[in-house]
Amino acid sequence: MQPASTVQHKATHPDGLRPDEARRNILCLTSSPRRDTSYSSLVAMRVLRELRQVYPDATVTIRDLARNPLPHIDEDFVTATRSIAGARTDRQRAQVERSDALIDELFAADAIVIAASMINFGVPSTLKAWIDHVVCPGRTFRYTNTGSQGLLRGRRAILVLSRGGIYSGGPLRSFQHDESYLRSVLDFIGITDVQSIILEGMALGPEFAERAVDAAMRRAAAVAGVLAAA
Repeated sequence: MQPASTVQHKATHPDGLRPDEARRNILCLTSSPRRDTSYSSLVAMRVLRELRQVYPDATVTIRDLARNPLPHIDEDFVTATRSIAGARTDRQRAQVERSDALIDELFAADAIVIAASMINFGVPSTLKAWIDHVVCPGRTFRYTNTGSQGLLRGRRAILVLSRGGIYSGGPLRSFQHDESYLRSVLDFIGITDVQSIILEGMALGPEFAERAVDAAMRRAAAVAGVLAAA
């Protein structure tokens, strides 16, 4: 997978929606430190193949956050993006430009595929860094008299999540903070149409892992079908 190219697209409606005829962009985020041996990335690529069957003319952008990690946000980033506009240093301007480019890339997408392996019960820090760059007041959400409002409505997301153990039920259920976190973030910025493909028990032996991958591959086709019918 190659680094993603920056997509410049600001032709959005005030509520974040875009004309139906422009709905041909798919953004895929991979983040597993296992890279080419990643189960989540493997299934995400199957999801993309299935989506290409549904949308053969779609433009697909793959952003590999493991190979090309974003810097974690710092004081300069917070000052530049959360303070009243004023004088900024060169470094702060560069940080704002990076954040704006990532947000533009997200706005350009009609479907977002997010692949992540569970790391210490949550998402990889590389994916968290991307989230910190795109969850931005005035860009992807805004505050109103009735609370916050997400500005990316009308988009769909597919989560492809791999876990070493079993977290969908049993004694480890309360330790699951990958899917719940990502759904909360997406909901906050206005993306509420979310499908999940979960691979569990990947550390329980090769046979268990193989069955989980097979089931996930079958679900990839079903999820793509759901998007086509929506």
